[in-house]
Amino acid sequence: METRVSSKGQVVLPSPVRRKLGLGPGDPLDVNIESGRIVLTPRRVRGHKPKIVIDPVTGFPALSAGPGVPQLTSADVEEMLSNFP
Repeated sequence: METRVSSKGQVVLPSPVRRKLGLGPGDPLDVNIESGRIVLTPRRVRGHKPKIVIDPVTGFPALSAGPGVPQLTSADVEEMLSNFP
């Protein structure tokens, strides 16, 4: 892949690179020079991908965003959707 430096010193990261790293507009990057190379490193740690799990209490499918994040049950989703305009 190739990209170029604009007249303003800007560089566009190709979309396959952004998708693979989960980068979006405004995401901060650390910039370093290592052995004559420019190294860009995302500052934030990528979050866990949400997945559907079985709620141990209700037995219903629930959406989980990873450890330490509260589970969103189907009842929670139903309540949210009922308040959605």
